[in-house]
Amino acid sequence: MSEQQRAGRQRSAGRGDDPGESRRIYTPDFLTELFRNPLDPGYADAAARRAQTGQPARPGWSVGPVSLTVVLLLGFLFAVAYRQTVAEEPGRAQARSGLVAQIKQRQGETDALSVRADELREEVNRQREAALGGTQAARLRNLEASTGLGRVRGDGVVVRLADGPAGQDSLSGANVGPSQVLYSDLQWVANDLWDAGAEAISINGQRLTATSTIRSAGQAILVGFRPVTGPYEVSAIGPDSMRKRYESSRSALTMRKVAQDTGLSFGVRDADDLTLPAAPEPRLRYAEPAVSPSASGSVGDAPSGSGTSPSPSGGGR
Repeated sequence: MSEQQRAGRQRSAGRGDDPGESRRIYTPDFLTELFRNPLDPGYADAAARRAQTGQPARPGWSVGPVSLTVVLLLGFLFAVAYRQTVAEEPGRAQARSGLVAQIKQRQGETDALSVRADELREEVNRQREAALGGTQAARLRNLEASTGLGRVRGDGVVVRLADGPAGQDSLSGANVGPSQVLYSDLQWVANDLWDAGAEAISINGQRLTATSTIRSAGQAILVGFRPVTGPYEVSAIGPDSMRKRYESSRSALTMRKVAQDTGLSFGVRDADDLTLPAAPEPRLRYAEPAVSPSASGSVGDAPSGSGTSPSPSGGGR
């Protein structure tokens, strides 16, 4: 094939049979061609077919009377809702401020009553020791210390837990809240301290007894019925080997791993001359047998076949 024939074929490949029809020339540079002709050839072909057949173009989006009425009605409702929300905001802010003030007042009254209760308890203890004598008073103090109803002093350890700093999610990169200490973490630490030989434990000054509970109420952690906030210090009085035994416990190993992964603060240190306060005196309940009156109206034994079960009563000390 001669050079003239090759040139003729190349020129004929660059145009169609119809001299008025232009064809896309594909070049090796795909990005350049994409920016030069961004519209797909199918759209141009469809427009050409509509022009040849005389088919009208599709109408654009139009708003009818019903749609316009619905849009106006929705706009009116949004405006009314916004106006009502803005108008009620001062009242809500005032009510919120009043509730906050009442909460602070009640907390102050509760703290003052707690201080007064401690003072009265100390006075009762002095009067009781004076009345009982040395041996009986010492035995009573030991019992109170072991049950949590008496203040104790001694050497021990302090386990400190605190929420971690706020960070970012590793996948989305969005800001996430801090890694928080859970009530179950405090339960776990306290149980392992008891197992390590602790003789007395308190959490942020709240003494633990056999009837104490560590639970959550919403976002707050309650020890007994008193809320505690971070950082949390679990203080324990016990033998010298207590820290070594606790360091090898499951809660210590797990919390150290959690602290390493999430930034939560966890630490154990020795503490000399710790003073743990006494727990509030519990309200005791006593079971009493239920007495059923006989047929003659006198109090006696229950009829045969009718069992009686003790029911608790609200008696106090």
